[in-house]
Amino acid sequence: MKVAVVGATGMVGEVMLKVLAQRNFPVTELIPVASQRSVGKTITYNNKDYKVVSLEDAVNSKPDIALFSAGGSTSLEWAPKFAEAGTTVVDNSSAWRMDETKKLIVPEINATQLTKEDKIIANPNCSTIQLVMCLAPLHKKYKMKRVVVSTYQSVSGTGVKAVQQLENEIAGVKGEMAYPYPIGRNALPHCDVFEESGYTKEEMKLAREPQKILDDRTFSVTATAVRIPTSGGHSEAVNVEFENDFDINEIREILAATPGVIVQDNTATNTYPMPIYAHDKDEVFVGRIRRDLTQPNTLNMWIVSDNLRKGAATNTIQIAEYLKENNLI
Repeated sequence: MKVAVVGATGMVGEVMLKVLAQRNFPVTELIPVASQRSVGKTITYNNKDYKVVSLEDAVNSKPDIALFSAGGSTSLEWAPKFAEAGTTVVDNSSAWRMDETKKLIVPEINATQLTKEDKIIANPNCSTIQLVMCLAPLHKKYKMKRVVVSTYQSVSGTGVKAVQQLENEIAGVKGEMAYPYPIGRNALPHCDVFEESGYTKEEMKLAREPQKILDDRTFSVTATAVRIPTSGGHSEAVNVEFENDFDINEIREILAATPGVIVQDNTATNTYPMPIYAHDKDEVFVGRIRRDLTQPNTLNMWIVSDNLRKGAATNTIQIAEYLKENNLI
């Protein structure tokens, strides 16, 4: 299996390489790809050194699969070129997510939609993935009407510059700013850019992507996305109104039986999900599961996941695994 990792020197790209090795993905030839300024640099994968190559050289190498994490403009320009060369692309940017001709995949939920004809496959937004992992099994059982989600997102979701800003602020060092304000001891209700509606792009991804993944427009999602001074792991406070009533213990049982989801929900022992425990793990953690006492058929829960792993790299590689196992590449 000839595998190209596009954006290999970036934060998500580095985690992709780590996850490929940890999950023993059958890489017979690795092609690390990055921007022109990184071409010729050396990266290490499974104790072997590889030279970073250009996008053009990578296309000409005709990899079986290309795992993209290099930004939307790069994906828009280069994913079709890889696809034309016969390579299957799994793209981690927002470039193709809402394209009606492309599939938006969380393997545990909708990988069965994939066929050999799907040459460009979209990986959802990190916050969306952890949300739908918990919503999908509950929607199947109780049918959602409306979801209200507030996110508490790590600076790693912005990138290495933002992580450095937080570390500088903690150390009392002046440095380059990724955000318009300090992030240490602060919370910024501002993830991604603002749209005319007053919502940010991140909030609109959370509103639109779950409907596409679940192939259902009968429920709605409204979101407020907030950046907080943690360096790994996104958290979400989620309120879900269902058409049908539920038993709270059954909710816990359904979530506990969902592959990739771990229930941490015992207030007597202060057991609940936190980013510090989700760090470097592939699962989605859910807790604080309780009925909304203000209206019928409504649930509150708290969802946490490592945004660089299940929220990005791991989900991408799980898609690749599904394609390989089902002879779709």
